[in-house]
Amino acid sequence: MIRNFLWCFVPLFVAVDAFGVLPLFMSLTAELTAERRRRIVLQSVLTAGTVALAFTLVGRPGLRALGISVSDFMMAGGLLLFALSLRDLLSVEKEKSRVDLDTLGAVPIGVPLITGPAVLTTCMLLADQHGMVPTLAATVANILIAGVVFWFARPIGRALGDAGAKILSKMAALLLASIGVMMIRRGVMLVVDQAHGP
Repeated sequence: MIRNFLWCFVPLFVAVDAFGVLPLFMSLTAELTAERRRRIVLQSVLTAGTVALAFTLVGRPGLRALGISVSDFMMAGGLLLFALSLRDLLSVEKEKSRVDLDTLGAVPIGVPLITGPAVLTTCMLLADQHGMVPTLAATVANILIAGVVFWFARPIGRALGDAGAKILSKMAALLLASIGVMMIRRGVMLVVDQAHGP
C-alpha cells in the first residue's frame, strides 16, 4: 500500500506543481489582506480536491460508457501531459488573467492552476495502474501540500526568490514530460499485448 501510494504521490506532486504556481498565486493575491489570502487558500484547496476526487471516482465508468479503452486514454493522456509540460518548459511564465476576487480561490487557483488537465489525467491513469485508494490518498496529500505552500507563500517566496521558483517549475515540467512519454509507451505496449493475446 505504501509503495503504491508513493508511485502515485510523485507524479501527482509533479503535476500539481505548487511551487511553479506560487509566483502567480503571490501576484494574484499581492494586494489582499492576510485574512483574505487565507480564505482564498481554503477555497482553492476545497475546489481542487473536490474536482480531482470526483473525476478520479467517475472517470473510468465515464470512459467505459464512451467506449474508450484504458490504452486509448493512457496514450491520449500521455500526449496531453507532454504537450502541457512542453508549453511550461518553453514559456517564460504561467499565464495571468483577469479574475474575480470572490471566486479567485475556486477559479483560477483551485481549477485549473492546482487541479488542471495534467492532474486530472494523472489521477485517472494512476487509479487504473495502482488502485483507487492510493490514488485518492496521494491526490488529497498533494492538494494539501499545495495549500500549505500557498498558506506560507510570502516566506517561501522570499526564500526561493523568482529564479528559484522558476527553476523548480521548469524541473517539474521536465519530469512531467518524462511521465507523459512513459504513459504513451505503456499505452502502446498495452495495445500490442492485447493484439497478440489469446
